[in-house]
Amino acid sequence: MSKKEFVDRVLALEPRLKVTGEIPSNQTIYRYLNGSRELKVEILPYFAEVLNVKEQEFFEFDIEYASENNQKQSKEMREILDLLQYLPTKGIKDLKDKLFEYKKLYEKGIL
Repeated sequence: MSKKEFVDRVLALEPRLKVTGEIPSNQTIYRYLNGSRELKVEILPYFAEVLNVKEQEFFEFDIEYASENNQKQSKEMREILDLLQYLPTKGIKDLKDKLFEYKKLYEKGIL
């Protein structure tokens, strides 16, 4: 679904903001989507309806991303996080140091 189609579907539901009692403009919805405007919680039910998901799904941390590469990376990150509990304290320090080394290399444009 394109952003335009999404915005059109949201506006077709005629969402009314509690503070103003008005329907947000299409420009406001676009700003919600691109992050240049703070998302109002009261608009979430309309977004959920258009996307055919439950509102709670917006707050889940295991959201899969659209691309196959991101899905694979997201899965690997969750696996790493799950395995960290088995790493001894010394290993955590070593891992942290190594990650900082990689960060420095990345910032220098080497990675």
